[in-house]
Amino acid sequence: MLSTIENYYERLVVDRIREVFTERDELLDPGYFDDLACVALNYLPPRYVRYSIDLASHMSDEEQASMAQEVADAVSFAIETTRRRQEQRV
Repeated sequence: MLSTIENYYERLVVDRIREVFTERDELLDPGYFDDLACVALNYLPPRYVRYSIDLASHMSDEEQASMAQEVADAVSFAIETTRRRQEQRV
């Protein structure tokens, strides 16, 4: 029953993390990737949908731009938070 329900932000966060590290030309450890995604997703409100295409087609360009900015902010927060935690451990 719940197999068709997903958090719309998950795909956006995953795509943004990949984009950031591709731009930096950095390899990303899978465990670190998962940590970043968890921190970023916890920073965002959940947005559950059955079909992501339905949500995207009903949003205005302004709403899509706003969500993209929220995701970019969340990923930046996640990167800084995980770096700070790693530095504190060392």
